[in-house]
Amino acid sequence: MKSEEILRLVDTIHRSKEIEKEIVFQGIEACLLSAVRRKHGESETDNVVIDRETGETIVLQNGEEIDAEELGRLAAMSGKQVLFQKIREAERDKIFEEYEGKIGQLVSGVVQRNEGPNLIVSLGRVEGFLPRSEQAPGERFRVGERIKALVKDVQKSTNRVKITLSRTAHELVSALFALEIPEVQENAIEIKKIAREAGYRTKIAVTTTDTNIDCVGACVGVRGSRIKNIVDELFGEKIDIVRWNESDEGLIIQALKPAEISTMDLVDDTMTATIYVKPDQQSLAIGKRGQNVRLASKLTGWELVIEPITDEELEQKRKGGAGEIEVDIEDEELGDETEATTELPVEQEAGDDSKAEPQDEAAGETEEPAGDDSEDDAQDDAEETGDGDETAEVTEEPAGDDSEDDAQDDAEETGDGDETAEVTDTETSKDGDSDEESAADIEESTEETES
Repeated sequence: MKSEEILRLVDTIHRSKEIEKEIVFQGIEACLLSAVRRKHGESETDNVVIDRETGETIVLQNGEEIDAEELGRLAAMSGKQVLFQKIREAERDKIFEEYEGKIGQLVSGVVQRNEGPNLIVSLGRVEGFLPRSEQAPGERFRVGERIKALVKDVQKSTNRVKITLSRTAHELVSALFALEIPEVQENAIEIKKIAREAGYRTKIAVTTTDTNIDCVGACVGVRGSRIKNIVDELFGEKIDIVRWNESDEGLIIQALKPAEISTMDLVDDTMTATIYVKPDQQSLAIGKRGQNVRLASKLTGWELVIEPITDEELEQKRKGGAGEIEVDIEDEELGDETEATTELPVEQEAGDDSKAEPQDEAAGETEEPAGDDSEDDAQDDAEETGDGDETAEVTEEPAGDDSEDDAQDDAEETGDGDETAEVTDTETSKDGDSDEESAADIEESTEETES
């Protein structure tokens, strides 16, 4: 083989098989070395060297250079098989490295043929294997039809690479979302979790950190245009898009949509949630064949139990919860009262009149003995006049008024009313015998002040 033909062959294989030129050169050298050993027998000194720049070939047999064209047809055929084997191994390693990095990614191909219930899909330079167990129920593909599938596994065998595809994996839905929705591909919308029963229904929880983006609306698209393409690719599989919530209660409410939840009880130890719904919402919450509650349980990580509840039971349950709240409110009111009690001294300082009234009453009680004497004198006067009880009552009031009027008149005449009033009070408290004696004392004190 001429040098130009060798260089041309290396370049062609490199372009068509995407194999490095060095590997092709090594394959040609192994091919010629196999031909030499077949023609002249094996020897440790046998060697073949090809110049990488010029393509010139040097064949050494027992230390002597020989012409490669003299090896014969049988030797050439043997060397050709070695060359093909080297190329296949190089191509296999290249494909394995390429698709090993595509595990979990979406690939597109054409249905090549059916092998029983399994499908052989052409992915370009390699074929993919789609077993029946990885096909969703209700999916039917014809030969020549395009198909999208997920790369599930890649294995290297002696002659080829076996690529197993899947259309039932959860990652297929997220890959389709990334393909159809730019916000998901750009990570503006994050898919938090997916729960799927392939061929029937899927629940997907999404969230976003951008407040200007409605994560659910962006996934649905205008009039459902975006989600429609995904549903068509999945052969009409129902997809529920829910908004992710960090709290367990909020996530359960979102996951069980479109059913409306009345109330719920959560048990953290067993991760069990009892969901109470109205009787007309029970079938909607459970879903067809239990799909809705089953997928919601997978999405939230809680074991969900759906229980019906009537309006009366719900009212009682709410009242029970409200009772606890009322206890808290009472405690708060008690706390407010204690706070108000601590501020009472300030209020008492501001309102001294409230204290003054009891003191006046006490003072009145201490002055009662003097009042008793005056009543006795009045009764004595009543006995002398023979007027009876009615006269006694009438004489009580004038007696008190006359004493006060006399004291005021004396204070006005002297001009020292304050001092006279003080003297009068003190003398009245000391001498409580009768109103006549107190009047005599007042006259004496008045004469002293006039002198």
